[in-house]
Formats: sequence, structure tokens, C-alpha cells
Amino acid sequence: MFELLLACGKTLFLIMRIHQNRKPMKERILVTGASGFIGSHLVDEALERGMQVWAGVRGRSSRRYLSDSRLNFAELDLTDSDSLEAQLALHKRKHGGWDYIIHCAGVTKCLDKADFEIGNFWATRNLIETLQRLDMVPECFVMLSSLSVFGPVREDDRTPIEPSDTPCPDTAYGLSKLHTEEYLRSLPEFPYVILRPTGVYGPRERDYLLMAQAVKRHVDFGAGFRRQDLTFVYVKDLVQAVFLALEKGVVRREWFVTDGKVYDSRAFAELIRKELGNPWMIHLTCPLVILRAISWVCELVSKFTRKPVTLNGDKYKIMRQRNWKCNIRPLEEELGYQPQYPLERGVKETMDWYKKEGWL
Repeated sequence: MFELLLACGKTLFLIMRIHQNRKPMKERILVTGASGFIGSHLVDEALERGMQVWAGVRGRSSRRYLSDSRLNFAELDLTDSDSLEAQLALHKRKHGGWDYIIHCAGVTKCLDKADFEIGNFWATRNLIETLQRLDMVPECFVMLSSLSVFGPVREDDRTPIEPSDTPCPDTAYGLSKLHTEEYLRSLPEFPYVILRPTGVYGPRERDYLLMAQAVKRHVDFGAGFRRQDLTFVYVKDLVQAVFLALEKGVVRREWFVTDGKVYDSRAFAELIRKELGNPWMIHLTCPLVILRAISWVCELVSKFTRKPVTLNGDKYKIMRQRNWKCNIRPLEEELGYQPQYPLERGVKETMDWYKKEGWL
């Protein structure tokens, strides 16, 4: 009896030693749109966590922020279903699938409004249908959507937009994101998570850089004379929300993402001004009717030159919207989200980066 117990003890000890020495398999993750502003920050965080990371890119995508030697690449043509199937099938034969997919790929500026549907809705649908055909559906598929899905709701009482509100997007971009969300919900048991950030800013971002450049030239532009309630989220806080969703293992849920505060239309420019050493600045407010005319002209010029412009009809509608408040309590309560970057801290880090990189 003693010999039997001793033998069992030795066997158990050996099993424990083998288990302790076995290296845990790294979680495999794909980030589409990895060469972009948000995507590159998500890649950084995944690498920091020791995950096995694939950067989903197009063949011609810049890899400026994707230089880490630990990084793997997956060239994906999301708008061509045949090419995409061949690319994913080859990846599966070589590496298997992914545990998680963060879907950042999409378009925010297009010459033709129909291209928003192609680059956002159809690209996502092609990816998901191909994953299903190849039996490569991950444990969780996080899609980055946008608060623009809801459009100008609660404009009269200025109360926070709620997830239960009826979306009424008034831009081609917002509509394409809404169609994508509706498609995800229509898939039985598909393990999606939808995050709807508001204005995302931070290092590597270029749209808010235009504001910083204007302030450096002593000018701040405003749209319309009625009060505007704005919300923002620093890119690192958005990244936090994404990985909290993966950590918690939740699926088929949707949340808004902001820094939890509300700002007036001058707050961002004033913080930029502070980081530039408080130069003198003129606040110019453009009446909406004039802004609409300017955006119409810019859009017309864009059609002739075949080059996208910053100010167009959709951008005018975004600037016209007065209420960008939304309820992030569900995100805080369900995932434990705690934003770390109020606007002042986030703008400081962003401006420091712009200066360091010679963008300002």
C-alpha cells in the first residue's frame, strides 16, 4: 500500500513539473486596419500584453508604426471576397485561426458616398462570411463603430444619448456603420462586441492636428452660435475599453466610449493654446448657413479634382450637430472601464508627441 501511494505521489509530482515547465500558448489576435491611427495603438497594446499579434493590412498600407520585430502581418483585401478567401485559407493552413479579432479597418473619407458602404459595411460582411465559411470565427470579434451611428438625437433637451435610442444617422459614414451593426446583430450566436467611440484623438492622429496648426496660426474656428456639447476619448482609453471587453469574455454587447466628461466647443482649442505657450488667438464663429455653402463648394471641387477634402457635406452635418453626449455608465458598470485621460491630460500628451515628431 505504501509503495502504491509512493508511486502515485511520484506520478503526480512529475505531472506538476511538466505543467509548470510548459509555456502557455500565446493568445492569437488579428487587428484589421492596423496601419491606421487607432489600429496601430491596439497593436502596441496587444504586443505589450505578450499576445501573438497579426497586423491586418493592405499590400500598399504604410507600416510606419508597425516596426516591432514580434509582429506578424496578414495582407487582407476585405473588399474582394475571392482574394480574401484565398488569403485567409492560406493563413489557416500555416497558422490556424485567431482567438480574437479587432476590426478597425474602414473608411472615414470618400469621394463617392457609395464607397462608405463598400469600405465599411461590405468589407466587414465579406470578412465575417469568409471566416464562417472557413470555420475561423474567433472567440470574440470587436468592431469599432461610431457615435455617428445615432446622428442628431436629443438635440432639444441635450440629455445623453442612450443605447435604446433609435439611430437616425444623417451622414453616409454613420449610415454605413449602422448597416454594419445591424448585420452583426442579425447573425445568430456570432460573438461580436460593438464599441461606439466619440471623437478619438491622440498621437498619430491627423484631423485634430489641423486644429492645432490653426491655433498655432492664432485662429480658432467654431461652427454656429448655439451651444455645442462635445465629447472626446483619448486613444489609450479606447484601447483600454477594447481589451476590457476581451478580458471579460462578453459577447453580443454594445457600448459608447468617451472620457466621461462634456466639453464646450472652445475647450480643445484652449488646451492646445496652453500647450503652445498661450499665444494670442482669435475665435471665429462661422454661421451654419455660410458653412453649408462652403462645404457644398468644397465637395463640388472634390468631384472635379477627384481628391477628398476635409470639409464636405457630411462634415458640415457633424459640425452642425449640437449634442454629442452619450451614456457610458453601462461600460463602466459592466466592464469596469475607468477613463484615465481627461481632455487636459490627453491634449498634453498629444501635443508633446506632435512637437517631438515635428508635426507642429
